[in-house]
Amino acid sequence: MREPFLNRMDKRVLVADGAMGTMVYSRGIPFSRCFDELNLSMPQLVKEIHLGYAKAGAEVLETNTFGANRPRLNKYGFASQLREINLAGVRLAREIAGDELYVAGSVGPLGIRLEPLGPTSREEGRAVFREQIEALAEGGVDLIVLETMTDLEETHQAILAAREVTKLPVVAQMTIQEDGNTLGGTPPEDFTRQLDQWGADIIGLNCCLGPAGILDALERMAKATSKRLSAQPNAGMPRTVEGRSIYLCSPDYMAEYARLFLEHGVRLVGGCCGTTPEHIRAIKKAVRSFSPQSGKIRVEAPENSAPPAEPVSPEKRSRLGAKLARAEFPILVEMTSPKGCDAAREIEGSQYLRDQQIDAVSIPSRSAGTARMSGQALAVLVQQRTGLEVVLHYSCRGRSVPTIQSDLLGAHALGLANIVATAGDPAEFQGYTETSVDFDVDSIGVVNIMNHLNQGLDAGGNPMGTQTSFLIGVRVNPAALDLDQEIRRFEFKVEAGANFALAEPVFETDQLVRFLKRISVAGAPPVPILAGISPLTSYRNAEFLNNEVPGISVPGAILQRMRKADTGDKARAEGLKIAQEILLEVRGLVQGVHISAPFGRYAMAVDVAQALGISSSSRSAK
Repeated sequence: MREPFLNRMDKRVLVADGAMGTMVYSRGIPFSRCFDELNLSMPQLVKEIHLGYAKAGAEVLETNTFGANRPRLNKYGFASQLREINLAGVRLAREIAGDELYVAGSVGPLGIRLEPLGPTSREEGRAVFREQIEALAEGGVDLIVLETMTDLEETHQAILAAREVTKLPVVAQMTIQEDGNTLGGTPPEDFTRQLDQWGADIIGLNCCLGPAGILDALERMAKATSKRLSAQPNAGMPRTVEGRSIYLCSPDYMAEYARLFLEHGVRLVGGCCGTTPEHIRAIKKAVRSFSPQSGKIRVEAPENSAPPAEPVSPEKRSRLGAKLARAEFPILVEMTSPKGCDAAREIEGSQYLRDQQIDAVSIPSRSAGTARMSGQALAVLVQQRTGLEVVLHYSCRGRSVPTIQSDLLGAHALGLANIVATAGDPAEFQGYTETSVDFDVDSIGVVNIMNHLNQGLDAGGNPMGTQTSFLIGVRVNPAALDLDQEIRRFEFKVEAGANFALAEPVFETDQLVRFLKRISVAGAPPVPILAGISPLTSYRNAEFLNNEVPGISVPGAILQRMRKADTGDKARAEGLKIAQEILLEVRGLVQGVHISAPFGRYAMAVDVAQALGISSSSRSAK
């Protein structure tokens, strides 16, 4: 009968296995396959890999279930077989482990973002972890290994899920960058203390880095906890040779570092990507004679972390923020980035809008396949060359959290203060049919990131030493088909830190009124709302918006008016008249407007605004 895992660890160092994925790939299985499903379709292959590690001296065999949670399996169409895949993973490892070796239930990240950076709540994330861990525990694992975790809060939910399901030991292994911090920026000392506080039995590192980088972080972790530590580094950093990833760390090199790991409290040692049975055999030989030292490990008192900085008040963040605070009813005009690298027309248009006392230009994000100048570049050019303020829309589509943080910090350094967080539109397939549309976080997550930066914190909640002062905007759609969902997301955005909202263009004031009534508290919306006004240019334009643009509804009466006007100057005049009528109708309902400039016709947008009078004093709220 096996001795309890933690008891065995207190007596001697245990050696875990190496990389399941590396060995599967080496047998000709492409990464496009679901490796976890191989437990059902190719069980003999999985058993052979376990056997290779067992013969090499591994005492802990991890199940082939790293990605066997519902969101990840769903991408391959195997979500309905979640329980069977996990149970099979345990059975295959146990058939090789027998009664002498330990079987660890491998649990990886969910592959989705939790709040506050994503749309999935902490409770929902914990439920997903619980479902997988429950199956692993039912199958009879000896311990749970949470590995390659990048998000500290996600790891917290995984630990909570494990404690709800089982009393088995829990190993919590983070993955880090070269500076020792997690992808969210949390340093080793801080995430170690957190994992200790949350009840992880063993705290460790795996993946991403080779032995040298792992050792540097372990030295810092050992000073922050008295818990047992674990280490499963990659076999160095991969190099691509003829399309294949090759890891170059020799078994002897890995073994030498394994001995160094033990000097810093590591009691479970193995390998991750690139690690083969040959590496494990060398590690086993190197640590065989090592016995855990008696006595308590000295834990240094945590350093006092700097509290979040007090954010700059919204009215001091930008001219737009000040105008909204003074209820001056700001008018924004939309400006699209040019194709190519020449922004002369846009600069000229900005000068014209400035002279016409427009308050700011609004530059939307564009994900079309055509080669356009970035919105951020245009925004900087407009502000620097004309002095007109810019509201930049920032899309999170296809961007990672580190990229988003870098972009936003750069935008702040360049003087861009007004940022609207958006999800971005789907790419238009103009020769770029494989354009990524993945999200690391959604627009709510971007709002949270900006709110953190405004408090001098990175996305992981770690002090940066400096802070931004963004006026944070969001998009809302009063005409959304699922208005309940739209309002819930709007409320989340406000809770995350939004300061104002741009509403999608409305052609029926009643839709806007219903929306405002739903979101208002004590008779007023929680943040200023700027209504969208889109001048129609032709009957065909009106039909297109009504039938092909999600969230836009053009009522029959307006369609009939545009049908009579048809095309040309007469149609544009009618579209302008309709836009002016809508503007006057919404004037007493919202705190500002943003007006589209069809096909770059900035004069048409100015003509719409003329319905109010251009000067700020004439636009102030009564």
